[in-house]
Amino acid sequence: MRIRSIEKKDLNEMFNLCSMPELSCLPDCSYPTSVEGLQHFFENSALDDSEKHFAIVNADDEFKGLVCLRHINSKENRALLSIIVNPNVWSKGYAWFGMVEVLKYAFNTLNLEQVYWCVKKDNPRAVRFFRKHGFNTLDKDIPKSIFEQWNNNHDLIWFAVLKNDDYENIALSRKTISDCNIIKIKTVPTIEAGALSFFEGTKDIPFDIKRVYFISQVPEGARRGFHAHKNLKQLLFCPYGKIQLVLDNGENGGNREEITLNDPSIGIVIDKPVWREMLWLEKNSVLVVAASDFYTEDDYLRNYDDFLKYVDSVRQ
Repeated sequence: MRIRSIEKKDLNEMFNLCSMPELSCLPDCSYPTSVEGLQHFFENSALDDSEKHFAIVNADDEFKGLVCLRHINSKENRALLSIIVNPNVWSKGYAWFGMVEVLKYAFNTLNLEQVYWCVKKDNPRAVRFFRKHGFNTLDKDIPKSIFEQWNNNHDLIWFAVLKNDDYENIALSRKTISDCNIIKIKTVPTIEAGALSFFEGTKDIPFDIKRVYFISQVPEGARRGFHAHKNLKQLLFCPYGKIQLVLDNGENGGNREEITLNDPSIGIVIDKPVWREMLWLEKNSVLVVAASDFYTEDDYLRNYDDFLKYVDSVRQ
């Protein structure tokens, strides 16, 4: 499957799609409802820089749905996303593929910072779809300029993605790295005022928090870490920038795995003896650590060979 520009041959399929009663609960379905109207839309859409429309097609170039960016605002670097997919291919991955591809286009080609969209509250299937894939709902402070686009409709649920979010769920899809859980930190995004992320000890992470520290002002290419802990449990995340985290659980004489942290809503829970190294991929990136206990030098394993011996002794 792929997305491509809308072609004249797609108009009949577009008309059939937008006329389907199953899609009447979608606020996205605002295309013309006549063949003549679609023809006029097709002839003029390429001239409108505030909108970008794509067809979602299969390997045989058969039309399966529509995905678009509307209200593209290059000054505020944001746009509205809309997507509709033929019910015949629901649950076959077309909606997810179209979402990811148009978000890549928005962030990588148009260089936008924010993409948002909405669904009706009485469309539980769509709400489940977006929540299943980890998209964050906007808080109630929706900017007036956006809210007015939908005639101040209060029966909508709003979602948003920021440029550096892990919208492909690359990290979350792994679930673990070197036996450490990858978690989604609860996040409430806004359109004009950033995002609020939060977690609570023993509730969102499997330990109480006694200490929080952060590492900042590190030059690009610098490495830190090079240690493990015997008993300390930690949550690591990167609220700003990009950091490569290398973890090694010591199995079979060393088992290194890597993950890039660049989404503030992605965290790594290290709750067992695991060797860690951090590489700063961008200068001034920030690493935050929430720890289960106060600082104790005796808890550190600062030599890799000592770490391997300790892990072997614990497993025996």
